[in-house]
Amino acid sequence: MKKYPLLFLALTCSLHAAAAPASGDDSNGNLWLNYVGDHPILGSKWGIHLEAQARRAEMGDDWQQLILRPGVNYQLNPTTSLSLGYAHIDTHPYGDFPALHEFPEHRFWQQVAHNTKWMGFDWTHRLRLEQRWIGEMGKNSQDDWHVDNWRYENRIRYMLRATRPITASLKTYLALSNEVFVNFGSNVKGNDFDQNRAFVGVGYKINQYTKIEAGYMEQTLQRRGGKIWEHNHTPVLWLISSHPF
Repeated sequence: MKKYPLLFLALTCSLHAAAAPASGDDSNGNLWLNYVGDHPILGSKWGIHLEAQARRAEMGDDWQQLILRPGVNYQLNPTTSLSLGYAHIDTHPYGDFPALHEFPEHRFWQQVAHNTKWMGFDWTHRLRLEQRWIGEMGKNSQDDWHVDNWRYENRIRYMLRATRPITASLKTYLALSNEVFVNFGSNVKGNDFDQNRAFVGVGYKINQYTKIEAGYMEQTLQRRGGKIWEHNHTPVLWLISSHPF
């Protein structure tokens, strides 16, 4: 238990240890508007995961990504859950080093999440494995963009999250998290370290099943090839639901 803060610090430091000299740095201001729902099915250990993320570039003026991520949950015991699902992602050109064209991605994912309490904080460990098919775009004979190839990659990501009430009513709470992403597989080129997301925010419990969170996320991302680093300064708004079906 006493290792949690040290692990949190180690994950953050891993970002700096992985950073190599880059030929390009891209600093962006983005805005993420997200919904996530983990809806238990009454009378069983099963549940439905529903998630949608509208990620906007230029502080909301343009598209960055759209993510739709459904899944299935299984409550293994009171503190541990298992999940698996599918995600569809559309990524748009943004920043100083934009992609040539919008491109799609199909993704399958599996995860385990474990909750515990320590020093007045509620802690969540989340380990997620992803299988990714990323569309590589090209032009056909009519000069129209299309998917030339589906590049397969794997990614593993680990998030440590801590929350703590900050009001007597226990409805308002502080939220802290850090998540590190690592790519692996033969198709990964120069960016085995993918990204790090550090978040600080405040949440409010609207009722037993619904809460909102607002905060700031610093996303540091290493682009494919390893020579371009993005530093994305991102206000984030979450709507979170656990209403049972």
